[in-house]
Amino acid sequence: MSITDNIKRLKSELDILHVTLVAVSKTKPASEIQEAYDAGQRLFGENQVQELVEKYEQLPKDIEWHLVGHLQTNKVKYIAPFISLIHSVDSLKLLQEIDKQAAKNKRIIDCLLQVYIADEETKYGLGFDEVIELLRSDEFAELKNIRIRGLMGIATNTDSEKQIKEEFYELDTFFDGVTQSYFRKEDSFDTLSMGMSSDYKIAIEQGSTMVRLGSTIFGDRVIKHWKNN
Repeated sequence: MSITDNIKRLKSELDILHVTLVAVSKTKPASEIQEAYDAGQRLFGENQVQELVEKYEQLPKDIEWHLVGHLQTNKVKYIAPFISLIHSVDSLKLLQEIDKQAAKNKRIIDCLLQVYIADEETKYGLGFDEVIELLRSDEFAELKNIRIRGLMGIATNTDSEKQIKEEFYELDTFFDGVTQSYFRKEDSFDTLSMGMSSDYKIAIEQGSTMVRLGSTIFGDRVIKHWKNN
């Protein structure tokens, strides 16, 4: 199936469930992103700041760009003028830098707190207790140019559906608790970003409101680096 067909199929599938689709376009050339755009997709996710900035400059300006990969504090300034949502906030220090750069650009930047749910040391994220500690801190209360929209999590890369299901269930339960305790009066705290191409159907069953899909849209084929296309 073509990128166009994949977008249309996924949108019809996800719209009924009120789940938002982020097309993860890392390593993909501008031509393929444009094809997805022409099929009606407006939310795209990138892992690398440099690649994200260059694609932002090349492609239509009504695209909403999401940063879904690990973000270093020294790279925040490059995306602060235009980023729509940062999924991968995993420390107070990073949140403070985003707030600082957002203020410089006279913006409020939407963020998700990345929560560590996987049984893998290579994954980033805050522990459940660290999220609570951050939200209770005086430093967090001082931040005026960020808005926490919800939580993000990446499940273990495993064939065990049971384990994936349990990890997503835990994050959904935690999300509900955080909503009640800290964001009860804020309708904007509405996003639970979990689920990628390999596990998004399980994630949706467990309460995900936003999925991040790459190969399901663009295919698995190996291509040359996006710059060389």
